[in-house]
Amino acid sequence: MTQSFQSPEPTPATIPAADHAAVLADALFQVKKVIVGQDRLIERVMVCLLADGHCLIEGFPGLAKTLTVSTMAQAVGGDFTRLQFTPDLVPADLVGTRTWRPSQEDFAIEWGPLFANVVLADEINRAPAKVQSALLEAMAERHVTIAGQTRPLPRPFLVLATQNPIESEGVYALPEAQRDRFLMHVMVTHPTYEEEVAIAHRMSGPPPRAEQVLRSGQLVELQGIVRDVFVHHAVQDYAVRLVMTTREPARWGQEDLSRLIALGASPRGTLGLLISARALALLRGRRYVVPQDVYDIAPDVLRHRITLTYDALAEGVHPEAVVERLLRCVPAPSISPQQAVYPNFDVTLPMEATG
Repeated sequence: MTQSFQSPEPTPATIPAADHAAVLADALFQVKKVIVGQDRLIERVMVCLLADGHCLIEGFPGLAKTLTVSTMAQAVGGDFTRLQFTPDLVPADLVGTRTWRPSQEDFAIEWGPLFANVVLADEINRAPAKVQSALLEAMAERHVTIAGQTRPLPRPFLVLATQNPIESEGVYALPEAQRDRFLMHVMVTHPTYEEEVAIAHRMSGPPPRAEQVLRSGQLVELQGIVRDVFVHHAVQDYAVRLVMTTREPARWGQEDLSRLIALGASPRGTLGLLISARALALLRGRRYVVPQDVYDIAPDVLRHRITLTYDALAEGVHPEAVVERLLRCVPAPSISPQQAVYPNFDVTLPMEATG
């Protein structure tokens, strides 16, 4: 018989509607006190937190991937766990295991470190397939089952995973099913010269620390508000057309992409685009989504959901190039009959809105 354990609900802590943008801006400020540059990474991690979606962060060593995640966890509160993935890791190291209690003459379950609000899976591609499967169940079902006993994971529950693209020994490629479970796949680049100078200056003294500005109950509240952000049917149709073009490029007028894309994004890609655009709009102080939100978030939502053909791989084509071509060719809707074009983007806005 399956026994279920109810995790305690986070303490409600209502944020006044007028303070949503200010609270989110303060959370970003706390992270940027510690992290120099990497503004895109910080914004995307915050979007995943608001959208209640998992995030895969990929970049070379030393680019503050782990520091960004741990600092964000400090700013938003809740329980934080770092799991260092290694080739000898087993599922019990994540979810827990049964142990014999001689004093009770019975088995008891020791639940693992996965039961936290923010879980950092460091170097996730170093873990073997069994560990990946255990993590996939937790990410997808939001609960863990051991010996017939099911325990839901706490709310909020977010997996922020990092991986190193240059390692080739002792690593395991993530299954496509697990990659698709990540809301975003964010690529991290090296800092610029000016940012490197700022890093050297800031770290020459006592390292700054982020202060907590949110509680777990407030984050859950904001996640509910994100789902109420308005999406016009034309913007929704734009997201659907982007995903459909990855599946049937020729049918949607992009015949040259047919030889590059072997498998397009799933419906989870469409839902990911919309919820991420909603979160990004709220982060930018709006309660409605504009086409620019979908455009900005699309590379991070779609790059890991597109499977390239052998011809594309042989030619050295990267998914980023395919997504860039996709965004350039699929027209975005106009949200006003008045013509004022966004720079580098096919969308029109009212003249008074653009200044």
